[in-house]
Amino acid sequence: MSPNPITENTLFYGDNLVILREYIASESVDLIYLDPPFNSSRNYNVLFRDEHGTESEAQIEAFEDTWHWNLEAEHTYTELLTEAPDHVAKMVESLRDFIGTNQMMAYLVMMTARLIEMPFRVLCKGVEQESMKTWLG
Repeated sequence: MSPNPITENTLFYGDNLVILREYIASESVDLIYLDPPFNSSRNYNVLFRDEHGTESEAQIEAFEDTWHWNLEAEHTYTELLTEAPDHVAKMVESLRDFIGTNQMMAYLVMMTARLIEMPFRVLCKGVEQESMKTWLG
């Protein structure tokens, strides 16, 4: 499936895994900066300022850094078991056997899916992939 076409200077808002899969072509990225949520169990808001730079009381929720074991986490877990490299699937399965289905496992599953997608599909061939191959195979 070809990604949906995008234009220059496009800002995406949403789950980066969905954006990567739907809009970013394979081998089209030269650099990835990963600044993941850290499972802080907090909600983060964007605060607005008025034209004078004074903070406004207006704000919107930017993202929730709270993870839950739910249908999405279960689906991602199953996807990792069937589509990830064997040793990654075994690691994720072993972690679930050890810690169960909880917030930490949801976080680990969701981050693992993104760590696999970014370096192996969207990065241009040869661009900083060698260090990731050590971890992901």
